[in-house]
Amino acid sequence: MYSSGCRIGEIVLINRSDTNWSNNSVIVRGKGYKEREVYFNVRSEIWLNRYLNEQKDEDAALFVTDRAPHRLSIAQTRYIIKNVSLRSEFNKEISPHQLRHSYATH
Repeated sequence: MYSSGCRIGEIVLINRSDTNWSNNSVIVRGKGYKEREVYFNVRSEIWLNRYLNEQKDEDAALFVTDRAPHRLSIAQTRYIIKNVSLRSEFNKEISPHQLRHSYATH
């Protein structure tokens, strides 16, 4: 999310087939289901490849749950980000929208 500046709703709608590895881009569906192409950095490419290599499911969604793989919901994604921020040493809770703002600032 930080690397692309995408909204949480755009992230959960990404399918594996939406990813273009040759130019590190992905097609996202935004508000009003308008499609746009966003880019991600090399570090994100490395982590996405590592994540996909560990996946054994055939679900079309890029981000899926661990058990009975199906597309992650917005609520599940918020929960994951909240838990990661609590385990970090930031001493501050991070939200998906804060990641979007940080992307825009940096």
